[in-house]
Amino acid sequence: MRIKSIRLSNNYKRFHDLTIDLGEAPKKIIALVGPNGSGKSSVFDGMLFLNNAYEQIGDTGGKDYKFHSMTGNKIPHTAIQITFSDGRSYDAVRASRTENNKQNTIFSFRNSYRYSSILNVTTLSTIPDIKLNNIGASSSIDIDNKINNNYQRLYSYINECVKSSELNYKQVKEKVLGDLNKILSACLGLEIFDHGDIINGKGTMFFRKQDQAESFDFNVLSSGEKEVVDILLDIYLKKETYTETVFLIDEPELHLNTKIQRNLLIELEKLIPENCQLWIATHSIGFLNALQNELNAKSDVIFFTGDYATKATTITPIKKTRRKWQEIFNTALEDLTGLVSPKTIIYCEGKVTPTADGKEAGFDAEVYNKIFEVEKPEALFISSGGNTEPDKYASIALKVLGKAFSGVQLLLLKDKDIHSDGSETTEQDRIDFIKKSPATNRMLKKREIEDYIFDYEIIEKAYNKVAKADYDEWLADAKAPKDKVGGLMSICGIKTGMNKEAFKKHLAEYISPDTNVYKELEEAIFC
Repeated sequence: MRIKSIRLSNNYKRFHDLTIDLGEAPKKIIALVGPNGSGKSSVFDGMLFLNNAYEQIGDTGGKDYKFHSMTGNKIPHTAIQITFSDGRSYDAVRASRTENNKQNTIFSFRNSYRYSSILNVTTLSTIPDIKLNNIGASSSIDIDNKINNNYQRLYSYINECVKSSELNYKQVKEKVLGDLNKILSACLGLEIFDHGDIINGKGTMFFRKQDQAESFDFNVLSSGEKEVVDILLDIYLKKETYTETVFLIDEPELHLNTKIQRNLLIELEKLIPENCQLWIATHSIGFLNALQNELNAKSDVIFFTGDYATKATTITPIKKTRRKWQEIFNTALEDLTGLVSPKTIIYCEGKVTPTADGKEAGFDAEVYNKIFEVEKPEALFISSGGNTEPDKYASIALKVLGKAFSGVQLLLLKDKDIHSDGSETTEQDRIDFIKKSPATNRMLKKREIEDYIFDYEIIEKAYNKVAKADYDEWLADAKAPKDKVGGLMSICGIKTGMNKEAFKKHLAEYISPDTNVYKELEEAIFC
């Protein structure tokens, strides 16, 4: 079960009327990204505010109405409206789960950096059923105190598994701790050595690091290690019961370095059942890195940048282009935009000198970057001059980048006009050139980028009233299509308001992955 949309209205906290619309096929991971004070935690507070309307902790979720209101007026719970992927509302979902006492498994909230850090259970006591979900924070600023109860649940879980299986105590213990240790080892490089003995006064977990022989208890762990153990243990114990749940984690990065952040999010995605959804509020380098790479296909990013306090606004997931990732890092993490580095750099023909503000000045590179920015966000096209100049610049760059960066692929892309006498380059000439050239060299199948931009498939897509006969007549008269742009603009019905350069860039926007033109370009450059 996943959230499809959530609306927070009636001036709830910092939102006048905000809707987050995730579309018809919401992703498994929803990342709320933005600087401090942008409203990320307020979205979680809204979800908990609605959930707490049904609980015995007061009609405002344990907080005075001023905590939930931007204007100071009392906020009704109807100000929060949630629609799930099956079209049902929060009320409908909750009502359907009441029959089997699972109504409180809609949300699972973790406020991981405000938590109890001491684990020392002296007696094995009765703890609430895990389905009740009534331990922990009721808002994003409350103390989250799950570790003590979840430790007892782990202790009891092992005993229950012994009763319900043919395995003995030792085998069950090894199986359960083995499952947990795979995750903990991937995140922290440590394992649970023993889960303790409450009866004999050792009511805590004992750990061992991969490079240390001696074991130590939970209370010796660092703040970041405790935080990761706390989160993972909680979700591990819920995975069999919370099978259709929205897991909420609010900024769990405070005590974690970037490597642990990245590994934690990757392991959380594996641990959380497929029918569930994970919402995470963050401006963490490590989490963003995992979202950009390993979890790209499974995640959507909601970027908080606007003024949501004065007008009704709908936010949708960003398009994960290189430019947008740079904007996220620049806005949310100030001067860390350099972290969004390309994996492939393609040198092509065009103006070498950038504009006064440092931007790409070459037409070819600008168009290539626009065409491939969504499907190939890790690729960056750079202008390297005209004709033979790219060979020289690429050779220098290859030596420099090879020493400075690991894992950066450098390609040299040439137009199909390699003959100095201006004669036509045949397909066989192109094939021979590629065979004789280094593996980093590429060549277009058509003369130059304009031949792709002016392909009839793209013209028809942009201007569907252009007759093929008129286009063929123009093309027959245009040995080099880029020299006859005015004629093409005329048959497209463009009289004023757009110059030739703008016309070409406009057409380039229609070279999308579903076109043959895109596929031919992709094959020539990236295959």
